Amino acid sequence: MEVCPPPSGLEAEYETLFTTDSLLFLHELISTFNEEVDQFLWLRVSRKAHLELSGDLPSFLEHTTHIRKDPNWRVLPVPPRLQRRHVDIGDMAPCDTQRFVKALKSPAQGIQVDFDDGNCPTYYNQIRGIHNVVKAVHNQFPNVPHISQAPVLMLRPRAWNMVEHNMMVEGKEAPGPLFDFGLLMFHCGKTLFDNKSGPFFYLSKVESFMEARLWNKIFVWTQQKLSLPLGSIKATVLIENVLAAFEMEEILYELRDHSAGLNCGIWDYSASIINKFGHRPAFMLPDRSKYVDIEKHFLRSYMDLLVQTCHRRGAMATGGMSAKLLPRDTLGEPYRTMLASVTRLKLLEIKAGVDGFMVYDLSLIEPMQELFKLHTEGDNQLQQLRHDVSVSPEDLLSMPSGGVTLHGLKYNIAVGVLFIKSWLSGEGVFFYRGNVEDSATAEISRSQVWQWIRHQAQVEDGSRVSRRLVVDLTKEVMVELNSLCQSVRAKQRLNIAADMFLEVVLKRDFPEFITTYLNQDHTFLSSRSSGRAEALDKHVHRSNL
Repeated sequence: MEVCPPPSGLEAEYETLFTTDSLLFLHELISTFNEEVDQFLWLRVSRKAHLELSGDLPSFLEHTTHIRKDPNWRVLPVPPRLQRRHVDIGDMAPCDTQRFVKALKSPAQGIQVDFDDGNCPTYYNQIRGIHNVVKAVHNQFPNVPHISQAPVLMLRPRAWNMVEHNMMVEGKEAPGPLFDFGLLMFHCGKTLFDNKSGPFFYLSKVESFMEARLWNKIFVWTQQKLSLPLGSIKATVLIENVLAAFEMEEILYELRDHSAGLNCGIWDYSASIINKFGHRPAFMLPDRSKYVDIEKHFLRSYMDLLVQTCHRRGAMATGGMSAKLLPRDTLGEPYRTMLASVTRLKLLEIKAGVDGFMVYDLSLIEPMQELFKLHTEGDNQLQQLRHDVSVSPEDLLSMPSGGVTLHGLKYNIAVGVLFIKSWLSGEGVFFYRGNVEDSATAEISRSQVWQWIRHQAQVEDGSRVSRRLVVDLTKEVMVELNSLCQSVRAKQRLNIAADMFLEVVLKRDFPEFITTYLNQDHTFLSSRSSGRAEALDKHVHRSNL
């Protein structure tokens, strides 16, 4: 096993995390499951190749019909602290110490402690973030509630597509999720369990019930190694992939001793449709800013099926995250308009039967909790069994009508470029036009631009999306974005990000994940250490959120 030296300034945190015992545990965990992780990644490639070669579409699996037809099985009941989680804070990268401490002091019922979508996985951020979680769990932050009283921590390790470049195990880079999960469990698992506050996890970008089975094996192995009772770990699976939408019951079944339910979020899910079927004209997704939201049939069907599936099996169903940022002037018309917009969409989720959802802006916590008080009774909505729902494969795969707009194309370009710039600066999220943007919105943005170029989509003004149009619009967008940069270095990063964005969207073949693409890219890797100072500066400006 090889571990890179600590990033500058994190020597003490490094020594705390990488003890002899924790390294032995990590080595055994990773070497035990390394081969299976690789197998599942190759199975993903194989499954996608089959869909492309055959022209088939996914459906509910025939060989698991007996699981779906059996009315008797249930997931184990979740612990009391997970019974009432109406409003969580989402995209909380714990390396942002100030925001993390604010979240721990907030009235939210939970925190999505995010090493995935809302986090840029530099070595510095991973060590700082995991160490901050350890401090929170062991009550080492001053004036912060005890871990048993603070919002419950829902720990989200990286997804399977991410590797940790700074750790080699038996000659191979460590899988990112096992690096994160192993350190968090070793240092926090028993303390969280003893305080009836975990260990609880989010599992990102699971594509099949077989991947859920692998996570279950990892949970069982880890509990045995750390002398925790079977079922101590609870995990919410994010149904972020269209293929997983056809296997929700099977995913719950595989994790039935460890399940905290399922979660739905529209942007990674929508991007996955382009990922799997984007080269087919029938699956061209229209302008997301104008024609795609949770009210559209394919997304509403997905949410209704998720709620029905979870509640039928006694599992919690949670909705997505509101990315809106409320204006600071609470008396102004923009504030009322924004709050009304968030309220309308979140009320749709509540009426669909979700047991909770996430917000990014801490100012939205109490208004959204009040929304649950007004429109629900009790700790959750498990009694909402949604017998009215009957979802077919056609419902899940029906693309919304609508076209492409120049505004939507430019917006997608801006989000894609700014996300790459954010990563080059060591940041997982950024703010643009009243929204917080992360890897999920970057995924759908670059996916749509790639797909519209591929199909030479007609723009509503009569032109067609082409390589030249995207290059020209990128130059146009860069004029606006450059005016937002406050330093020469920031402008240099922005120009590099624009070049990288065009490289991604003009590729002949669709890169599976933008995060994987960036995480393997020389430009990003060489920028990792240099992005630290700028990232820390940004934390100061964002602390009011």
